[in-house]
Amino acid sequence: MLVFMLLSIFFTGRYLKHLGYEVRYVRNFTDVDDKIIARANELGEHPISLSRRYCDEFNQDMVHLNCLPPSFEPRVSDHMPQIIDMIKQIVDNGYAYRVESDVFFSVEKFPDYGQLSGRKLDDNRAGERVAVDSRKRNPADFALWKSAKEGEPFWESPWGPGRPGWHIECSAMSTAYLGHAFDIHGGGMDLVFPHHENEIAQSCAACKQSNISYWIHNGFVTVDSEKMSKSLGNFFTIRQVIDLYHPLALRLFLMGTHYRSPINYSDVLLESASERIFYIYQTLHDCENVLSQHDKGLQDSIPPDTLNVINKFHNDFLASVSDDLHTPVVLAALSDPLKTINDLLHTRKGKKQTMRMESVAALEKIIRNVLSVLGLMPTSYSEALQQLREMALKRAKLTEDQILQKIEERTEARKNKDYEKSDAIRKDLAVVGIALMDSPNGTSWRPAIPLPLQEQQVAAT
Repeated sequence: MLVFMLLSIFFTGRYLKHLGYEVRYVRNFTDVDDKIIARANELGEHPISLSRRYCDEFNQDMVHLNCLPPSFEPRVSDHMPQIIDMIKQIVDNGYAYRVESDVFFSVEKFPDYGQLSGRKLDDNRAGERVAVDSRKRNPADFALWKSAKEGEPFWESPWGPGRPGWHIECSAMSTAYLGHAFDIHGGGMDLVFPHHENEIAQSCAACKQSNISYWIHNGFVTVDSEKMSKSLGNFFTIRQVIDLYHPLALRLFLMGTHYRSPINYSDVLLESASERIFYIYQTLHDCENVLSQHDKGLQDSIPPDTLNVINKFHNDFLASVSDDLHTPVVLAALSDPLKTINDLLHTRKGKKQTMRMESVAALEKIIRNVLSVLGLMPTSYSEALQQLREMALKRAKLTEDQILQKIEERTEARKNKDYEKSDAIRKDLAVVGIALMDSPNGTSWRPAIPLPLQEQQVAAT
């Protein structure tokens, strides 16, 4: 299974490997581009140096989000020979023309242009990333090679010093690592036209056998239903988000929307994802604690009711993910096995079930396996729970000592039957996202959706 470019669905490689495929995943970096050059000139920095710095930061973000590293991670600046060779092939095959030291692809020479987007040639947004060049034979023609300009990096070529156009970079790098035909090509919805349309045209112009079996495009991230962008002032970086929320809570949030749909970023949805992942890890941590006391003498078989829950969950997982990677359905399907575990561990009826520990062990295993495929397994449940608590404290602007003091005050108030004060303490903590849990062993706390956001969530429904 050959995959090119970053897929924001995060777990495609894991799932394909789970199905038994051998995966070669290529994630390319454009480090030579008009916008990069303009930004580097503003900062007084060399474009390649600027790109390398941002590439390194991006890779750190991917590690935080538990994304598997690519098999190959090519950069444009390291692949000029391959890019120049592909342009030469396109020119030799009669699909491109030279104007002075520039080379343009002639879209009229490629009758299938528009096959991916369904757009007609007249609809092409000429100059998607650059100004329209009057030297073109057709406004829709796009640059394969750009002549050198003052203040820009350049490389030698048969057409003179210059640098490649944006589109040709991706075709050349994908061909270098995956060949002319491969299985999956991914990217953002905004790349369908003209970028990916141009990739198809130039790749087929270089080699008639060029083919990509599946194109996968993810939706935009929106904030209050508006596209996230710096110009609108509603832009958040991954690093800013994970400063307050656990990276795996962010991952769960992102996977809660089908990858083709827009993801609407909001505090309430991120809080909900954080609360949900805490519940998942707490349930599995409880499993670990109980099973560690019953690790011997467990039978190989499990009760029919538990087997039905496991089989249904596993079948839902395979069916949903195989149906265009429908992760929201899988995340929803986690509810039944998690509820069954909690019933077995904490309810009077569940504790009386025959082969109770066998059921708990089997349920924990299937959930752990699915979380691993989804990339949602932490290094340890206890460590993740502690990190989630610490981040909840940070959002609440409280320390754990302050919460424990509030719990003591509340306990004293309840002893004195001052229920008004007791309720006020509970509500004050709930407002900032701290939930108090009473049990025969005392009162504990856990992260929760802050009360105002809970009320907002209820109002929205």
